[in-house]
Amino acid sequence: MNNTALALLAFLPLILAGVLLIGFRMTAKVVMPIVFIVTTVIALTAWQMSVNRVVASALQGLILTASILWIIFGAILLLNTLKHSGGITAIRNGFSDISPDRRVQALIVAWLFGCFIEGASGFGTPAAVAAPLMVVLGFPALAAVVVGMMIQSTPVSFGAVGTPIVVGVSGGVDKAGITEQLVAQGSSWEEYFRLITSEVALTHGVVGILMPLIMVMIMVRAFGANRSWKEGLAIAPFALFVGICFVVPYMLAGVFLGPEFPSLIGALVGLAIVIPAAKRGFLAPREIWDFPETSRWPKSWIGDIDVQPVETAGKTPISTFNGWVPYILLAVFLVISRTVEPVKQALNAVSFGWSDILGEDKVSGTLEPLYLPGGILVFVVLITIFLHRMTRNDIQQAVGESCRTILGAGFVLIFTIPMVRILINSGVNAADLVSMPVAMAQFVSNSVGSVYPFFAPAMGALGAFITGSNTASNLMLADFQFNVAQQLGVSTAMMIAVQAVGAAAGNMIAIHNVVAASATVGLLGREGITLRKTIQPTLYYLIFTGIIAMLAFYTFGITDPLIGK
Repeated sequence: MNNTALALLAFLPLILAGVLLIGFRMTAKVVMPIVFIVTTVIALTAWQMSVNRVVASALQGLILTASILWIIFGAILLLNTLKHSGGITAIRNGFSDISPDRRVQALIVAWLFGCFIEGASGFGTPAAVAAPLMVVLGFPALAAVVVGMMIQSTPVSFGAVGTPIVVGVSGGVDKAGITEQLVAQGSSWEEYFRLITSEVALTHGVVGILMPLIMVMIMVRAFGANRSWKEGLAIAPFALFVGICFVVPYMLAGVFLGPEFPSLIGALVGLAIVIPAAKRGFLAPREIWDFPETSRWPKSWIGDIDVQPVETAGKTPISTFNGWVPYILLAVFLVISRTVEPVKQALNAVSFGWSDILGEDKVSGTLEPLYLPGGILVFVVLITIFLHRMTRNDIQQAVGESCRTILGAGFVLIFTIPMVRILINSGVNAADLVSMPVAMAQFVSNSVGSVYPFFAPAMGALGAFITGSNTASNLMLADFQFNVAQQLGVSTAMMIAVQAVGAAAGNMIAIHNVVAASATVGLLGREGITLRKTIQPTLYYLIFTGIIAMLAFYTFGITDPLIGK
């Protein structure tokens, strides 16, 4: 079988998933078992993977599935706890003091608060936290998921305190070999790494400045009574103001401080500036925009989880501040757990794992229940129980509702993530072939030649679409992108940077991220609808990043220490 045929076979599971989910509008719980079987057959036949390695990869995927389900459970449990404690009522009332305009609420809750959670945590947590919070405020569940998925763009490369760059880029290239080349050029790895970080931040800043506006326009167009682009454009001055307030400190942090802080600092500065401005109506349109009356919502907009406040008669009302305290604590604890080394080590000490599963080299899985955002979320829930003085009956109902919700997500993810691990681990095989994702990337590179830089972000996005992770995409494809850049004689640092940017954008359409976000608001089975909406901002991000790459290489002649200055 020739290389082209093999590459097309590698693409088949992804194409099949897209066609069935988006084209035929089938549910993920039907599609993903089919895709898993197809992937397994291709791995065993065309790639000649051993049965043992396929099974080990599937088991590795199940361990990762447990980690993701733990995060989803924590997010749902916090939501249900606040529903039964009266916290939801307090949060909803508090937002009327900032702005009743749903567009403004989306920009603050989804974009700025979501970017902060991404910077602190990653792991798809922003959508899992922001989506139910928006539903609490009165957003349709489907709108909340679509908007929540669009958070998974600009902040992602510096999410989880910079993990996609610190771990993904550093671990995805031949660091020792590159360092040797850099030293020969009178440079160092540290200088090269700073250059990559800066270029990631600047590229994201240029493209991401419009993301708040695009997010709101898609929301208004898809979920407004008039389905009007004009109503979305009406808030353009404020949305651009939000974009600037986020990306300027974000870029400065990326250039001068390193990869750990851009998303955190951009979001914090943005929140500090934007919330007071919103209260004063700065740049806000005169017409207040809202969704149609609830009675007019199509069934597809409404989730299966009831987030309406329960009856709290006889209880002391919770203040707005106390309603928000759990989310404030969540943000603080996430930052501490990722940046204070003794705390980080203590949380990581509780770990369950399986190294070299079934004897397969480098096929390992670990579950860290305290360090994962799920553990932090559950800890916040325990504090909330005492803070909001919940009764035993309230606690039992919150836990029971959360356990029932998690079952649906679990069924889909136990096929999705093992499928991903089979793809990634397919590089070890009897046919001596590269892994399926690398085969896809090589096919595209060989097909387009010197215009490959335009498609480089899309390759990063492909990696994230497969894995649901910017970090994993960088680990899998950064070295490939580096080698292509060397062959083309262009800046390897910039090529790795656009890989990282594209991988961030790919999170908007990563199937298991969509499933995870959908589960938090009871939308399992409607993943295809979300994907049809989020493909639009993903294409925007990849096209404009590709244009920036082409201009950087062939118009401005950007360089790095490996090709001279």
